[in-house]
Amino acid sequence: MTLVQMQPRSTSATPVHRTVADAMDAAGPQVCDDMTVEVALSVMAGAHTGHLLVRDDDGVCTGLVTRAQLTAARDSSAYPDRVQLRDILGERGSFTSPVTTMAEAEDAMRRSRLDALPVVDEHGRALGVLALAR
Repeated sequence: MTLVQMQPRSTSATPVHRTVADAMDAAGPQVCDDMTVEVALSVMAGAHTGHLLVRDDDGVCTGLVTRAQLTAARDSSAYPDRVQLRDILGERGSFTSPVTTMAEAEDAMRRSRLDALPVVDEHGRALGVLALAR
């Protein structure tokens, strides 16, 4: 698991020192990493969301998949019907901590070209999602 950056939580939530916890959205739908791409796309459509948090059998967040990622995988000429989300994610994705400052998280997301980033606790469980405004 790769944490973007961890900083002690500031006692004041001024705009300069806002943390990820101040800006994150609720975790939203979480699905198991053995779910197939087709089922995940159906869950996304039903939940009216553009991403899903993916967790392993122990409930640890393994990453985030987007509609664009899943559609690209499905539309690939080498796409078999039984591709699971763990196959798309590969290694564990990027994560951030709720105590990371917003400035640090935004900078890391822009450098990595991420639109959304899972926010996890010290045990790797998803607390929410930080999404950049476009």
